[in-house]
Formats: sequence, structure tokens, C-alpha cells
Amino acid sequence: MRYRLFDCAVRTAITLAVVVWISPSTGAQMRKPRQVAGCPSTAAAFHLCALAKAKTFNPPRTPDGQPDLQGVWETPMAGGLGNIEGRRGGDADNPAAVPNSLVVDPPNGMIPYQPWAREQRAENVARYIDPYTHCLPITAPRIMASPRTRQIAQYPGYLTIVNESGGHPFRVIYMDGRPHLPADIKLWRGDSRGHWDGNTLVIETTNLTGLAWFGSGGDFFSDALKITERLTMVDADTIDYAATIDDPKVSTRPWTMAFALERNKEKGYEQMEEGCFESDRDTADLLLTGFLMYTGPRFPK
Repeated sequence: MRYRLFDCAVRTAITLAVVVWISPSTGAQMRKPRQVAGCPSTAAAFHLCALAKAKTFNPPRTPDGQPDLQGVWETPMAGGLGNIEGRRGGDADNPAAVPNSLVVDPPNGMIPYQPWAREQRAENVARYIDPYTHCLPITAPRIMASPRTRQIAQYPGYLTIVNESGGHPFRVIYMDGRPHLPADIKLWRGDSRGHWDGNTLVIETTNLTGLAWFGSGGDFFSDALKITERLTMVDADTIDYAATIDDPKVSTRPWTMAFALERNKEKGYEQMEEGCFESDRDTADLLLTGFLMYTGPRFPK
């Protein structure tokens, strides 16, 4: 229940500005560092620790013998992807790693944008409305980190992921070896195909429109994007989630973000209905204040 009550208010606030992160010293005074599956809760440290733990964990199995990822999952570590690069996001000249960045590769925690693309990221926040604000579909990795929960269900030959927020966006991941759709077919959430690499679920997504954002901080992509997700169980209640972003039109190299999926164990928990369009009251007001509708990457001429 803890993600439901404030979801609409959170989406409105993060549209107007990138999340303001508290200083490390203040944060340390406010709360003790949280552990996730016995690992630190910062992305880079968690990812390394979790992958090491996963090597000795024998996950539960579905009837066909594959790791059982089914359940309802939360992602408090990801913060809804409000600021992927963390407190010092945007400081491309700072070589030091950003402690709370979700980017685990490159090691400095920065998205390796091409120079024009980093400028567009800043312009997106200042001038454009996050497409998610007016209920347009989101794709990975944002669909795995949006507020509230997502439910994974596995079936012979495919699995589904259904989100609670954003009008219940869903994904169908085919596991039967079928090829991707033709390249000229573009979809908001892309075309996803999955396979198992040992105990790790690997999902490859292509065929995207390039008209959405990774998160409310203005981080964006093009229709050339290829996403490779890796989901590995660390223990019975934790999944290490990593997404490699390969977009040659926008970035100088592929990059990877990571965070934990944590099982919701609230007794009797059910995903609640949300009519995203019906509850949208923000877009008209933002347009009146001078914000613009986002229409995709503005490539240099």
C-alpha cells in the first residue's frame, strides 16, 4: 500500500523538475544505510554483491525446470528513475563515481551521451512534458522501476509483466525462439524476446519508437535503441536487475544501469485499478505554463 497513496502527486512533482537529492552527510544523519539481500543498497555495490551471492543460490523452479521469478515486485532502490545519474547528474567532467547513480557501467556513473544529447537532456527537463505524465506507454527499464508494483507470471513459451501504475502497462516476453518483428515496425514498448542463460533471464528489446523517456529526469533514447535486460535471483525475495542500453544515435557507447527487484510480501496484496488518462489533470496546466509536448530526439542538422 505504501506506493499507492502518493503516486499521482509524485508524477506531477517530478515532471516539473529533476529530483533534488539530499547531500551525503545529511542523508547519513537521517537514516542508516539500507541493506538489500545482505548487500549495500547503492546500485554499483549491490550489483557486484548480488551477482556474487547468486552464484551459490539455487532458485525455486517452475514445472519446466526454469528459475521461478513469479510474484509481485517493488523497486524502491530505483526511485522511479527520477535521476538515473544521481545527485551530481549532468556533471560529465567529474571523473569520480556518483555514489547513488544507478549507472554501473561506465564506472563513473554517468550516461555516455553524445554532447548534443546531453544538452537535449537538460532541455527536456526545462521545456518538455514527460510523456509518462500524460499516460503514454513506457518501456524497459522504466517499466521495471515505475511506482508501486509489477507482477511477473510465467507460462510455457512466454512470460508476462503487468504494472500497477500508469494504467497497467504490460509486456509479453516470448521465450519460444521466434525472431523479432521486421525493423520497420515500431512499438512504444518495443518487441521483446527472452531466453535463459543459466539461472538468468535475458530479455532483448528492439523496434522502439524513440518517443518516450527512460525517466522523469529527461533521459531519452532513439528508435535505434536495443535494450538487454538480465534478471538473476539473489535469494527467494530479491532479483538483481540490470539493463544494458545500446543506442548508437544518442550515446557514445553502450551503458548499464542496475537495481534490485524486491518481493512484495504484504499479506493479501492485490494490484489496484488505475485509470491513467482519467486521472491526468497535469498536462493542460503544464501546457499553460509554457511546457511543450515531447516529440522525440532533436538530432543535430
